[in-house]
Amino acid sequence: MRKNLLTTSAAALALLSLVGCSSAGGDAASGGSDQRPEEITISLVPSVEGEDLAEALDPLTEYLSDGLGIDVHGVVANDYAATVEALGADQAQVIITDAGSLYNATEQHDAQLVLRDVRFGATSYSAIAMTNNPDKYCEDEVVTATYGATGDEMSYCNGTETGAEATGEGPAGVEALGKIDSSTPVALQAATSPAGYQYPLVAMQEQGVDTDSLNQVPVEGNNNAVLAVQNGDAEVGFAYWDARSTVTEEAPTVGEDTVVFAYTEMIPNGGVAVSDSLPDDMADELATLMDEYAESSDEAADVMFELVGLSDWTTDTQPEQIARYGEILEQFSE
Repeated sequence: MRKNLLTTSAAALALLSLVGCSSAGGDAASGGSDQRPEEITISLVPSVEGEDLAEALDPLTEYLSDGLGIDVHGVVANDYAATVEALGADQAQVIITDAGSLYNATEQHDAQLVLRDVRFGATSYSAIAMTNNPDKYCEDEVVTATYGATGDEMSYCNGTETGAEATGEGPAGVEALGKIDSSTPVALQAATSPAGYQYPLVAMQEQGVDTDSLNQVPVEGNNNAVLAVQNGDAEVGFAYWDARSTVTEEAPTVGEDTVVFAYTEMIPNGGVAVSDSLPDDMADELATLMDEYAESSDEAADVMFELVGLSDWTTDTQPEQIARYGEILEQFSE
């Protein structure tokens, strides 16, 4: 049985692979003065790989260089924890990273959260609890709603969806999680997965489930969590909303057979944080430029999606969601 062990991303150490310069110039980098630095570096974990990295970074860094009137360089991190390490070591003054790393950057290095990631119009998402046994977990009739990202018709119950178009808004139906017991095969992903492990475990615990005695079915990836339920290897499984759409080719009836009966509380997307060494006016200017980047051109929108898998950034940072994510991480740090 997989135990509740998660090493926080703050403890992870990783090396940086550089694309461009990795150090920042100017007085701001050394003492947080009001003087603008002559150059800054952005650290991020892009969606693209290998030889495409430099090419993918160039349009964004050139756009920011023109807008700020300084040199902006890109640093490619091996993982999200490395972005925090880069910020702490002043190898980067701006990081594009996940929610856990945003929390660690603000807590450990006094970084300023300036932007949140937008995917499909949302800055957060829920984890789904799904089952192949709706008679046990559904307190009302199973209904169908359209998952807008793909147009697939999916099955829901317990008030998770009430309209024709699915919204994925949680929490909803979480009381039904209390029906899980030690005999229930539950598909769970790696302990570092927010939607496949962390938020579901907290939600189950809040409903009185003894998660230490769970009959865990370990799976790798959201698609395999869905398939474990669809194929009967697990009675309940967890994944991001709505991961059922990822397996419709291999399991065409998944939208009918595997029913979502609960949503966890919302899980925040990542975003952008800046070092406290940057002058406040420059941090604001940078945030405005990045917020406007996706709308600046068709090329920018393509780069945005290809580089970090986003449709936009927003200055509505909702820091309370990042703080809550930190609380969730703390529960898995011992």
